[in-house]
Amino acid sequence: MKKRSKSGVRCFTRWSRKGYGAFASLGKVVKIGVLSLSMSIITLNAKSASAQPDTVRLLREMEIEALQVTAERLNPTRGVVTPTAVYSRDTLGIAPQQTIEGVLRLNPAIDVRERGGKGVQADISLRGGTYDQTMVLLNGIDFTDARTGHQSHSLPVDIDIIGSIDIIEGLTGIGAYAGAVNMVTTPLRPNYMRTEISGGAYGYLYSNISGAITRNGLSVLAAGSVRRSDGYIENTDFNNSNLFTRITYTSSSAGLFDMQAGYQRRDFGSNGFYSLSFPDQFEHTETALASVKWNRSFGRFTLNANASYRKNNDRYELYRGGKGAPEGWTPNYHTTDNAGASISAAFRWAAGETSAGADYRYHHIYSNVLGDLLTHPIRVPGADAFYTHEKGRNIFNGWLSHRVRLGGTSLAGSANLAGSPYGTFPSWSLSVTQQIMEGWSADANATRSMRLPTFTDLYYTNATHIGNPDLKPEHAMTYRVGTRYHAGRFQAALSGYYRHGRDIIDYVQTETPEGMKWKSTQLTELDTYGIEMQASYRGRRILRHITVSYGWMSSSKAAADHITKYALDYMKHKAAVQCGIDIGKGFAAEVTASWYCRNNTPDTAYAPYWLLDARLSWSRGVFSVYAEATNLLDTKYYDFVGLIQPPRWITAGVVLTI
Repeated sequence: MKKRSKSGVRCFTRWSRKGYGAFASLGKVVKIGVLSLSMSIITLNAKSASAQPDTVRLLREMEIEALQVTAERLNPTRGVVTPTAVYSRDTLGIAPQQTIEGVLRLNPAIDVRERGGKGVQADISLRGGTYDQTMVLLNGIDFTDARTGHQSHSLPVDIDIIGSIDIIEGLTGIGAYAGAVNMVTTPLRPNYMRTEISGGAYGYLYSNISGAITRNGLSVLAAGSVRRSDGYIENTDFNNSNLFTRITYTSSSAGLFDMQAGYQRRDFGSNGFYSLSFPDQFEHTETALASVKWNRSFGRFTLNANASYRKNNDRYELYRGGKGAPEGWTPNYHTTDNAGASISAAFRWAAGETSAGADYRYHHIYSNVLGDLLTHPIRVPGADAFYTHEKGRNIFNGWLSHRVRLGGTSLAGSANLAGSPYGTFPSWSLSVTQQIMEGWSADANATRSMRLPTFTDLYYTNATHIGNPDLKPEHAMTYRVGTRYHAGRFQAALSGYYRHGRDIIDYVQTETPEGMKWKSTQLTELDTYGIEMQASYRGRRILRHITVSYGWMSSSKAAADHITKYALDYMKHKAAVQCGIDIGKGFAAEVTASWYCRNNTPDTAYAPYWLLDARLSWSRGVFSVYAEATNLLDTKYYDFVGLIQPPRWITAGVVLTI
């Protein structure tokens, strides 16, 4: 369908799905500019009558018979490497893994190690890195926790408002030693209301409400949820809640404003979570975060700025409620503040696009165990305890980057200078993408990266661990090559990587007068190699989609005479199959089968295992009913030695979307 505007320009208002459509008759792949799929909910001019698109529906309608559209995913950070998609609501929106950790677990590049069910507590790591070496972003904003990577993934969002999840590599400067994971929130529709309630085994109950309103360039997305369970074994109960909102406003004169704010509260029993010797551990956390971004184009110039803040309060009890605790014992109290700001400018000219920018981050902690001793203790709000330690640090990054396209070749490079209490650190990243033929491309990149030790690395000392305030930053040099192929509804990717890490921070078994303890040290250099492959097909009728993936990795350390806690504890093999079937009459089924083989070292004994998850749903109009089961085969498996994961877990729920 088309209409003629007053200016005489032919305007197409929708794509035809017919074989005789105008674009289909060309018999070629048509590229329409560059679509930004990762930075904002709505970015079009509010004055246009067609400027209020359903963004999610637009993404879904991109793959149509009459037209093939190629899109370049823009990197929301200072990096120059194009992000890699890990999850898309369009494909896996009704998959049986209804937590963020569940969908990440299937990707061959990501190792998710959970300590409890339904996303209670998990460590997320990339390509052989540790949970502390992975940056965590929400809508392109860095919310990584400076105290410990155990808390970085604790973001106040649920999978129902996550439109996509990307891996971002090639990040220079301070922060992303192994890369970053970026979670992007988008509404289901411009205007909607969705509510869900489900329940199941082990006293599980989940309720969620979310919705969006879009008017005249303004879009408001809001969501809230409560998730609780009695636990699958003793002291694995939890009670978690999330609140989140994202507001975007687009004006032709003022530009794009993108704001988000959220709050999370978690209480969970931690049976053996951090030490098998203590089955009555307990943790309470509260996380509040907010950010604002601004983007404005002036001809060939584009200006960007953002500011963010995250506050995390944590109470960790080795003895839940003090039961069985020795005299004088108190919980560990921490409050961590992470603030940041960034500004950058880009200029498009005949030789490509050049950008420059700088960012600043401030990390601070109050604690009764971590940091330098306070002269005057500070009372912990709402508790009969005092913060006796604190530590703060300032971090700066300044960068210059350039992108250029020469025919079928895209080149990008960046240089970064970082400043911290540990001195200055230069880093760089190079990326090249070559279009081999229609639908087939190859790419390669190299990056020098680093990360600072967390406050836990530096100061955490207890009955089993010894901190080390003399630790220095870790450094890495990473190389990756890959190729992608896309033809119609089929796409495939293959990549290989090598990372050389030095000054690696790890815990090493050390003999002390009190016995063997884990001491935070820097004795290890680590070489990591890996291969990842993935192929998918999106059907039109009975077979909705099928994805097959496999990842292999190997690491070796120079300091082989030491027994380390994390360096060689990685996922060696991972394979997964995800399949969606349209049964008919409103019924659909989603099944995922995955195989895991973690590396065995002399002090560990991980057996390979299979996991099978399934979901059956029925939809009619605004209603949807589903039943799902995770670990359907009731496999006995471990992400950490001795810490058993949930058995078969069956739940059922109802969803109403208006």
